[in-house]
Amino acid sequence: MLAYRMLDWQQPPQVVEIDVPRPGPGEVLVKVAGNGLCHSDIGMMQIPQVYGEMIGWRVPFTLGHEVGGWIEEIGEGVEGFFIGDPVALISPHSCGTCEYCLRGQDEACVQSAYGRGYGRDGGLAQYVIARAPRDLIKLKTLDPKVAAPLTDAGATSYHAVKRVLPKLIPGSTAVVIGAGGLGSFAIQLLRVLSPARVIAIDTNQGRLDFARELGAHDVLTGVTETTVKELQELTNGRGVDVVLDFVGIDATIAAGIAIVRKLGAFALVGAGGGTLQQPWFNALPKGAEIFCFQGSSIADAHEVIALAEAGLIRSEIDIYPFSRIEEAYKALDQGMLRGRAVVTPNE
Repeated sequence: MLAYRMLDWQQPPQVVEIDVPRPGPGEVLVKVAGNGLCHSDIGMMQIPQVYGEMIGWRVPFTLGHEVGGWIEEIGEGVEGFFIGDPVALISPHSCGTCEYCLRGQDEACVQSAYGRGYGRDGGLAQYVIARAPRDLIKLKTLDPKVAAPLTDAGATSYHAVKRVLPKLIPGSTAVVIGAGGLGSFAIQLLRVLSPARVIAIDTNQGRLDFARELGAHDVLTGVTETTVKELQELTNGRGVDVVLDFVGIDATIAAGIAIVRKLGAFALVGAGGGTLQQPWFNALPKGAEIFCFQGSSIADAHEVIALAEAGLIRSEIDIYPFSRIEEAYKALDQGMLRGRAVVTPNE
């Protein structure tokens, strides 16, 4: 089969031909319908060997961690799944036995630093292995290609929104900074799950137009030196209750922290490498919840896919055949996508 693989550290991935894997006990082989692309893939291409090996990665490996497809082959001991079943694959890896997994907080699993598409073979191939039932979500109505981005982009956004819902009472305001792949899901989830007024901020006018289409009440171009003032004006000087920052650079962190009200919440989701270059004691809003995280839980993925299957949110995708995979990554890197880029290895 064809696969898009990291063959060595800090070298460009290549399309190569490898053997189709075979499922072992407790595993299934999935024929990939579509794999969503993620900005983190681009970072993986640049990771130094010393760091990659430290967190348990092994090269070569196939990229791709947002996977939807159909069960092709079933390993020994697997029950409740059948050949041809449409499935989405849980994106973050978790062991199921550490203290975090046993508490239902598998997003913090001690083995979460490596997994399918990041240090192990992922879904940018015609076939991929998955554990059953832990890694599998049966699909009822969703096309597996459409479901694929929900397993990471959708579930990560859902994890953030679910955590701040107690702050979002009637009359509250939530700001989404970065209305791209993750932010577009957050806008929809805030509208469906809360009574909050939703304000989207992005530098890309096309994304702002799409944010309005998805339900954002207001949009702002930014972040700029006037963003905090504009948000104060939009909220009549009240400030906002929640900021979800899907960018994570100095400017977005500073503006987000500055506009959050007392007892509000600021979530740093974007991995832009930014800092808050102010004294924390005076800069942080009093009594507010400030948090960051990576990934999502198994429950998050099941719940966000259930919302999509109920028609309450949508997964907008831009489809690329396997032969155009590098073009798809370029469009992702340059912010040229409307939805989430999904590569179809078997088309």
